Parts: sequence; structure tokens; C-alpha cells
Amino acid sequence: MNAFVQVLRAEFTKFRTVRGWVVATVAGAGVIIALGLLPGLQGSCGQHGPGSVCVLPVGPGGEEVTDSFTFVHQPLAGDGSITVRVTSLAGLLPGPDPNEPRPGVVPWSKAGLIIKAGTGQGSTYAAVMVTGGNGVRMQYDYTHDRAGKSGVVSADAPRWLRLTRSGDTVTGAESADGTTWTTVGTAKLTGLPSTVEAGLFATSPQYAEEVKDTPTSGAMGGPTQATGTFDHLGMQGGSPGQAAAQAWKGESIGVSGNAPPIRTGGFAQAGDVFTVTGSGDIAPAVTGAAGVGASIAQTLVGTFLGLVVMVVVGAMFITAEYRRGLIRITLTASPRRGRVLAAKAVVVGAATFVTGLVAAAVVVVFGQRVLRGNGVYVHPASTPTELRVIAGTAALLAVAAILALGLGALLRRSVTAVTTAVVVIVLPYLLAMTVLPAGAAQWLLRVSPAAAFALQQAAPEYPQVANLYTPANGYFPLAPWAGFAVLAGWAALALGLAAFLFRRRDA
Repeated sequence: MNAFVQVLRAEFTKFRTVRGWVVATVAGAGVIIALGLLPGLQGSCGQHGPGSVCVLPVGPGGEEVTDSFTFVHQPLAGDGSITVRVTSLAGLLPGPDPNEPRPGVVPWSKAGLIIKAGTGQGSTYAAVMVTGGNGVRMQYDYTHDRAGKSGVVSADAPRWLRLTRSGDTVTGAESADGTTWTTVGTAKLTGLPSTVEAGLFATSPQYAEEVKDTPTSGAMGGPTQATGTFDHLGMQGGSPGQAAAQAWKGESIGVSGNAPPIRTGGFAQAGDVFTVTGSGDIAPAVTGAAGVGASIAQTLVGTFLGLVVMVVVGAMFITAEYRRGLIRITLTASPRRGRVLAAKAVVVGAATFVTGLVAAAVVVVFGQRVLRGNGVYVHPASTPTELRVIAGTAALLAVAAILALGLGALLRRSVTAVTTAVVVIVLPYLLAMTVLPAGAAQWLLRVSPAAAFALQQAAPEYPQVANLYTPANGYFPLAPWAGFAVLAGWAALALGLAAFLFRRRDA
């Protein structure tokens, strides 16, 4: 142990006395800080007076949500149920001309029944619905989703829906004929008031698609609209004092007065038939092409350039000794070659981790202020998420530098080792971000060392929320620490091969 400490001390002394390595390591951190704090993204939040401040509703669980839909409702006092038959779900999608939308529905367009604590955005709710491409669903309190029968609703294949309230518990059910019912899900809504609003709703989320016909990948899309047609609407139960029959009231929840036509909604009643049109979503708020704002990961846009610098430092930490012939002196002083390589890995890993940790902490803390000052809405992240992103970025830089060190020990030549390290570590990230379509990008970020960039993902992915969950939008195919494990595996392999050959080759 004492012998390894001596080698470690010698390698640390060597690192800190070579000014180029120290300057380069600090410069790598400086690049991350500079790009994270320089003005970048621009937005309109708070840029046009007090009324322009962006504030998202907050759901029962404390998460930011989207709560925008057309609601046709009346009060339900106490326990009771509401039933309806859905005979069609149609809609509008963005067209080549913004003023001329085209017919169609997105998979997560929704129309059905909802019981809500009130008409305020973010209030607790439970809903059972038909969707454009995901069958019957029961959703509640924004983050919960239960699947029912698959298939598309039509006049030839209508779907009956029912919500039943008993205390704080709401049960959603479906039926093909209105006689035989199947439970879709049950929700316990804590704090549900004695009188709730119950009725019909329709909404349709933002549409987005990947653009592949340009030199770089991107996204296009826009708002959509859904129209549900209902009949056989009935409400049973309620308190004895509740009126037996009340007029149904329709209103648009969460829609601004100056919204474009495709974002507006309404309803019409002709006898027993209700037609409800709406736009938006009832779901967790997300970032990305179909979401709003940015996550704290946007502050770390300079990581890949800082990574290039750290990779160069890692490779040069050993190749420079080969180029100058100093490796013979090193091995004369420390004949145990594996010990020398391990000490170099600890030193370069620690140096890049510490500087990376400082850089990441600075940009995550202060970069959010810069973005908000530019009018960009930044989704707040929990303290554990911020700590994971900061520490994860530092770990990404450190292990990438160790991987470059292993490649340097294998290849011995500075230019070859640095080029290989950049191609193996950095190039996959750049290709995934700018060139490759989503499928190829996600595959590359599962198998290459760039998988560790998943450590910077700060926005959760929700299967029931329409969005482009692609690397270019800040979403990675692997969980954060799984992505880091891929990079660690590459580093262990490179360092293991390097140690094996290091013992058998001449200096």
C-alpha cells in the first residue's frame, strides 16, 4: 500500500508540474462554464411585462403539469356516477399552411369523462377516455395511467364509459354495449371535496415529428385539436339536495383568449348528442419538441467541448512520456507497471473530476439564472436531481479521461491516441445530437461511451405524454447510472488491455 502511495505521489507531482496539463484541465472546465453562462437560448417569459411571466400549474404531487382542455360539466355532490357513450373521435393536425390544418388525430388525443375537484388548473382528477391511438385509458392526477381495451372508437364500434365516485375513490369502467362493464382502473384522490365537477372533456396535445431531410436533425409540429361525439349522457346519485337535472356548462380550461383557432374549443348539444372540441393536454409538463421550456441540462451545453479537452489530457498524460522517452525513467523508479498505470488513472481521474465538479456546479446553479434572464422557462429540478447531474457530469469527464489514458497506453502515439479517443467518446455524441435519426441515435447511445451523457438527463419521460423523447431533446435511452456503467465498462476494458500489454512490451 505504501508503495502505491509513493507512486501515486510521484504521478501527482508529475501532473501538477507540467504546466500544459494543468492549464488544459482548467481550460476544459472553463469551456463548460463559459458556454453554460453565455447567452444562448432566448424566450419570451417575463420579457413583455408582468403578464408575460410563465407559470405552470402544479399538480397534487407537486409536479408541474399541463391542464388544458374543454370541459362540459355540472356539480356532483357526494357519491354518484356518470355514464356516456362515445361514437367518434376526430381532429385536426398542423398542415403545411399554419392557417389550414389537416384532418387527423394524434395517438394521445383524448375524449371522455372526468371527475375533477374543480375547474382550477392542477386540481385533483380522475378520467376515463378513448384516445386517438392508445385505446381506452384511465388517467388520474396527471402522472397515473391505466390501459383498457385497445382499438379505435367509431359509429360501428362505439365505447361506453363510466366513472363512479365513492368517497375519495373513483373507479373507471368501459363497455361495448352499455350492459357488461369492465373496470379499467381505480384511483384514490386524497382531499377530493364533497362536491366535484363531473362531465365530458376533449383535448389533444402538441404534435411533433422528427425532420430528417436536412443536414442536421430537428423537429417540426404544432398544436392539434380533438373532437369527441357523445350520446346517452347520464348522471346518477349525488346528495338528496342536488337538482335532478341541471344545464351542462361548457368552458375552456387553460386556454388564453388570444389562442389560434386550432387551440380553441367548444361544445354543442343537439338533443341527446354532445360534440366537444378541445386542445391541449391533462398530463405532466415536459420539455422538448412537444413540451415547453428547458431543463437544467441545457446549462451544460459545453460539456462535449470540455470533454474533448479532458480526453486530450488523459491521453497525453502517458503518450507524452513515450514521445520524450521519459517512460523508461518512470519504470526504472517504479518497476511494477500495473501500479504505475493505476496511479496515472487515479491522478488524471481525480484532476478531471474535481475541475469538472466545480464547472458543473457553477453552470447548473448560475446557468439557470442566465436562461431565465433570457426569457427561457426552466423546469425546476429537485435537489437530488441537481446533485446527480453535477456529480454525474464530473464522473463523465473523469472516466472519459481514464478511457483516453488507457487508449494512450495501448497506442503510445499522441496523435493516434487522441484521435481514437475523440472518435470513440465524443463523435458518437455529436452524431446522435445533430445527424442521426432518433432510432440510430438511441442505439449509438446505448453501446458507445457517450451513453454516459444520460447522467445529465434532468427531465423525466412519461409514456402517456406525447413528445419526441430523443437525445437531441435531452432524453437518453438508458437510465443515468446505466449509461455511466457503459462508459465505465469501456474504460475498464481499455485500461485492462493497456495493463496487459504494458507488462509485456518494451518501454
